[in-house]
Amino acid sequence: MTASDKQERLAARLLWLIPVMWSVNYLVARKAPGIVEPHMLALGRWGLAGGILAFLARKELWQARQAIVDVWHEYLALGVLGMLVCGAWVYLGAKTTGAMNIALIYAASPVLIAVGAVLFLGERLSRVQVLGVAMALVGVLTVITQGQLLAIAQVNWVAGDGWIVLAMVSWALYALLQKKWPTPFSATARLATICAGGVVAIFPFAVWEIYQPSTPPWSVDATALVLAAALIPGLGAYWLYGWTQRILGASRVAVTLYLSPLVATLLAWGVLHEPLGLHHATGLALVLPGVYLASRKAPTP
Repeated sequence: MTASDKQERLAARLLWLIPVMWSVNYLVARKAPGIVEPHMLALGRWGLAGGILAFLARKELWQARQAIVDVWHEYLALGVLGMLVCGAWVYLGAKTTGAMNIALIYAASPVLIAVGAVLFLGERLSRVQVLGVAMALVGVLTVITQGQLLAIAQVNWVAGDGWIVLAMVSWALYALLQKKWPTPFSATARLATICAGGVVAIFPFAVWEIYQPSTPPWSVDATALVLAAALIPGLGAYWLYGWTQRILGASRVAVTLYLSPLVATLLAWGVLHEPLGLHHATGLALVLPGVYLASRKAPTP
């Protein structure tokens, strides 16, 4: 067996760790209430991750410092969308909704990205993609309404689900703007600059939380949650995704995007002991194939 074969076999095995690593963030989000406040957790996560990324890309960032200053507003906007809304607001939503709901609602982000690409980037959807969009959105509504789609007026709405829906929309905008704003930077350098924008956006809210009487004192558990969020779903998952993609190709690694909500649901049931309801199973059965269909490349005319 050649070294290349061994590397490919290792990548094929480690591939299945990616959805597990991403799902850790949902577990952190549910463990955080009463230990660390949402914006403080997000600030610690992206401050640490951004610092490590900036160190790794320090030469590239220094050489391109003027180019970064010229488009600072882009990195600030991406930081607001990707780190403030998709970071702190997810932790805020987790105070009142479960990890299963977070994972299944968030799973529909690729659907909104596909729709946004049609509306703002001039792409088009095939009939199969339209079917996928409809399936995924019905699945998300099934989760949010707890399966009471036909009696939606009687649904007991949970505020946390609303925060996650906003985060899902924000993630779609984040992805679309990254396509719209091209960059000469490597993935490491670009993510480091976006983290910097996110830290700037999150910082005043984190300071405000520090001085609230309900804020718990900093603890070992708070530090552990920050480290877990920064190193596992942050740096670890991003790095492993990129490494396996280079070896196995984008199409084989893309399966992890579809497995993440399934893994997160199982972890929430097994680790957090959240009840798995029929509406979760129904939502999962609609969201997963819906996202797959909506994410398929439209045929060229």
